[in-house]
Amino acid sequence: MRIGWLVLALSIALGAGVMGATPAAETHPFSVHDMLAMDRISEPAVSPDGKLVVFTLRTTDLEANRGRTDLWVVGTDGTGLRRLTTHEAGDSNPVWSPCGKCIFFLSTRSGSSQVWRIHLDGGEAMPVTKLPLDVANLGISPDGTLLLFSLDVYPELKTVAETAGRLAELEKSKVTGRIWDRLFVRHWDTWTDGRRSHLFVMPKAGGEPVDLMAGMDADAPSKPFGGTEEFTFTPDSRGVVFTARDAGREEAWSTNFDLYLAPVDASAPPKKLTDNPAWDTQPAFSPDGKTLAYLAMKRAGYEADRYAIMLRAWPDGTAKELAPAWDRSPQNIAWSPDGKTLYAAADNLGQSSLFAIDVATGAARVVVEQGTVSDPSPAGDVILYGLDHLKSPVELYTVRPDGSGARKITAINDAKVAAARMGDFEQFTFKGWNNETVYGYVVKPADFDPARKYPVAYLIHGGPQGSFGNHFHYRWNPQAYTGAGYAAVMVDFHGSTGYGQAFCDSIRGDWGGKPLEDLQKGLAAAVARYPWLDGERVAALGASYGGYMINWIAGNWPDRFRALVVHDGNLDERMAYYDTEELWFPEWDHEGLPWEKPEHYTRHNPIDYVKNWRTPTLVIHGGKDYRVVDTQGLSTFTALQRRGIESRFLHFPDENHWVLKPHNSILWHDTVIAWMDKFCKADAK
Repeated sequence: MRIGWLVLALSIALGAGVMGATPAAETHPFSVHDMLAMDRISEPAVSPDGKLVVFTLRTTDLEANRGRTDLWVVGTDGTGLRRLTTHEAGDSNPVWSPCGKCIFFLSTRSGSSQVWRIHLDGGEAMPVTKLPLDVANLGISPDGTLLLFSLDVYPELKTVAETAGRLAELEKSKVTGRIWDRLFVRHWDTWTDGRRSHLFVMPKAGGEPVDLMAGMDADAPSKPFGGTEEFTFTPDSRGVVFTARDAGREEAWSTNFDLYLAPVDASAPPKKLTDNPAWDTQPAFSPDGKTLAYLAMKRAGYEADRYAIMLRAWPDGTAKELAPAWDRSPQNIAWSPDGKTLYAAADNLGQSSLFAIDVATGAARVVVEQGTVSDPSPAGDVILYGLDHLKSPVELYTVRPDGSGARKITAINDAKVAAARMGDFEQFTFKGWNNETVYGYVVKPADFDPARKYPVAYLIHGGPQGSFGNHFHYRWNPQAYTGAGYAAVMVDFHGSTGYGQAFCDSIRGDWGGKPLEDLQKGLAAAVARYPWLDGERVAALGASYGGYMINWIAGNWPDRFRALVVHDGNLDERMAYYDTEELWFPEWDHEGLPWEKPEHYTRHNPIDYVKNWRTPTLVIHGGKDYRVVDTQGLSTFTALQRRGIESRFLHFPDENHWVLKPHNSILWHDTVIAWMDKFCKADAK
C-alpha cells in the first residue's frame, strides 16, 4: 500500500515579522556540513501572558569543535524575533519570572554554571548565584520567591561547601585508585564518584541553598537524560514534587522511579507519593491546582513499557488512568489553560504527533499528525510546539486546539535548508512478520532522475524500541546519504515504537527473529515497488541495537549486502550483559539472568555465526560508551580480520554511545560514505 509522498513545502520567505525573504543563492546536495550548520532550537518556554516564547538556540562552532548556546525571544504571533544573550559562554534553561518581566537562565559566563537574570526590555545579564558547584535544571516557584535547581553533592555531607571541599581535596591527591561497593561503577559515559544530583531550593533574593533530598542516595533529575520535566513546585509554592529511584543496591537493574513530595524548607524528609513498582515521572499540576497529572509505566524492569497518563486529586486522592484505551505512549504532557485537556506528543505510525486528551472522557484526538512534534505548551488561545521532519530541523509553530490554523513562527534555518538540495520522501507499508502491517520510509536521492538506478543505504534504527520516522536526525540523517547519491530506506520493524504496545513488546526474547524478517521483507518490498532502487547495490548500516542487527545480518543474511557498517553494536550478548551498566534492559529483553537462562542469551547471538561472515564491514565505536562497551567493537573487528574479510575500524576515544563533537561527526560521515562508495558505486547501472 502506498501512502503518498509526504513532501512538506519549505517556505523560503515567510510572512511579515518573522524573517525577511531569502535571496536566491546557489544550491548543493545536502551533506554532513549542512547538518552541522543547522541551528538547533530547544527549551521553548512561553511567557505567563502567552504572548512571547524564549528558547535556546545552539549554533556549531567548528573552530572550537563544540556547540554554542544563546537565548532568543519571539512573539507567539511570529513577530519580533531577537537574540537575547550574546555572551560567548553557554546560556540555556530559560525560565520566566511569574511577572513576565525578566528571564532566569543558566550560564557558564562566570567560569561555572550558575543562575543569571536578564530583563526582557534589555540591559546586561546579572548573576543570581555564586555557588561553589555547577548549577543545573533550573525552575522557579509559582509565587516567584524561590529558585529550584540541582547540584551534584555527596549525600552523606550536610552542606554544599563540604562537597566543594572534598572535591578540592581529591583534586590535590596523588591517589588515582577508586573503590566501589556496588553498581553503578560507571553510567552512560561517566565513572561514578559517589555524588548524587539533588534538588535544592534557595530564595530568589539570595541565601543558602536547602537540600530537599538530604541524605537520599538517589538522583533527581534522573541520570543520564532527566531534566526539568521531572520535578514541579506545588501550586502553593510550599512543596516540590519530583521523581527519583531510591533502590539501594538494586539500582542498576531497577526501573522503580517514584514520585516524592518535599517541603521547600526541608522541615521533613521527602514523602513517597506513589507505590507503583515501575516508572512514575513528569508530574504536572492542573491550572487550578486541584489535580496532579503524571506518567506511569505498569511493568517493573521494562524501560520501554507504555506510559499511561495518571490523574490524582491533590493532595490525597487516588490515582486513576486517564485514557486506558489510547494505545500510544506520551513523551510529555501539558495542561490546557482551562484544565479540560492534556496535550501530549507521542510516536504515531512513523510520526511523533501532537494529541489532545479530554480530561473528562479520556478521548484522544490528533491535533498535529505529520512530522515530529516536541515541547507542546499552551500559549493563550493556541498551542506552541516544535516541529521537524525529514527535510527540516526544528522550527517553532502554533496551532489552534482544534488542529486548524497551524502557523510557522520561526524561520531560523530557512536559508540553510533552501541552500541544500534534499531528497523527497515517501512512507510505505508492507506485510512483515505474520503478515502484519509494517511501516517504512524511502527517501529519494538529491537531484533524483527516475530513469536512473540508485544504490541504497539501508538504515536500521537502535533501541530496539525506537523508530526511524519523519524526523530530522543529527546523527542518522538519511539526507546525508541521499546527498551523496544514495536512496535511503528505513523500516520500523517489530519492536518499534508508535504502533501500539503489543507491536513494541513482541520482540522480547526474539531480537533476531521478527525484526530480521521485517527487514528482509521490507527491503524486498521497497526494491519491488520503486524501480529506481538498485537492489544489487545495497549497504546496511546501524548503531546500538541497529549495530547488533548488522552483526546478526552478517551471519544470518550473508551475501545480501555489498557492505556493512556497525556502530556501537554488540557481538556477544552473553558478555554484553556483564559489560553494560543498565542491567534491567538485557534482563527484560532476554527474559532473565544469563546464568539462570543462558539459552535466552544464545538464541540470537551474533558471535555464534561469525563462521558465516563474508561481507566487507566498517566497525565504529566510542571509547566512552559504557552502554555498549568498545571491546564489543574491537572484538567484531578482530573476527573480521581473522576471517580475512575486508574491514576497517574507526575508534573515537572521547565519544560515548553517540558521536557529538562536530569534527568527529565529519570524520564519521566521510568514512562511512567512502566505505559505501567503494563497494556500492563501482558498477553503477
